[in-house]
Amino acid sequence: MKKLPRSYLFVPGDRAERFAKALASGADAVIIDLEDAVAPANKAAARDTVRRWLADWRPGSGPQLWIRVNGCGTAWHANDMLMLEGTPVAGIVLPKAESDAELDMVCSELSAGQLVLPLIETARGLAAAREIARGPRVQRLLFGSVDLQLDLGIRCGEDEAELAPHRAELVLASRLAGLPPPVDGVHVALEDRIGLPLMVDAARRMGFGAKMCVHPRQVAVVNHGFTPGADEVEWARRVLDAVSASAGAAVAVDGKMIDAPVIAVAQRVLDQVAA
Repeated sequence: MKKLPRSYLFVPGDRAERFAKALASGADAVIIDLEDAVAPANKAAARDTVRRWLADWRPGSGPQLWIRVNGCGTAWHANDMLMLEGTPVAGIVLPKAESDAELDMVCSELSAGQLVLPLIETARGLAAAREIARGPRVQRLLFGSVDLQLDLGIRCGEDEAELAPHRAELVLASRLAGLPPPVDGVHVALEDRIGLPLMVDAARRMGFGAKMCVHPRQVAVVNHGFTPGADEVEWARRVLDAVSASAGAAVAVDGKMIDAPVIAVAQRVLDQVAA
């Protein structure tokens, strides 16, 4: 089972002094952001900063590196895509992804091997999520929870229960397209040491496989939350050991019958630990 990132850390594209720190933060993936984190007046300078930095960067055994370009239809998108040509980045984060046609156009501009993480953060994007998920070069879907609230006029409570149906739609769209579990949106409260673990746990229980981060201090919490715990691993091993010893007969663990879906969950837990 190929290892997929549990954490995606954003770093502003005009802050080159932070790039190495982000890559050393423990995040499984780093997203250099040319969109929301950069003011319009600084877009061209940020692009040049990233271009110069990438000229000296070589991928190793560290985190994946992605670039969030400016969206299709903006004045900066074309030059962002040209800047990435031939670079060794994993691919792009496409903000406000809203159609499979848009995705096809973007993919035609990528270099060989580069992938796309479509960011679903508008009503149109959510309505087209199933088509977008089936697009070429899509690795997995990202949930833009903050922008989606704005677009839909939603005012969320601390647990973001109002977004549950929309999160479920991304999980379903990912499964129908055969993609890995989607990536949950950012937690904007940087000092919230209680709420972040709760939000990570809720996202994992809903079927998400990772979360975006806006500060390095969030990374360890997110990585921990999306890694099976010792109790979960021990349960999975007991389930598979019991099934192996049953010679095909019905078997129970902890007083609960073990059937094919439970076996599959146990195997998935151990596969994730191995990865």
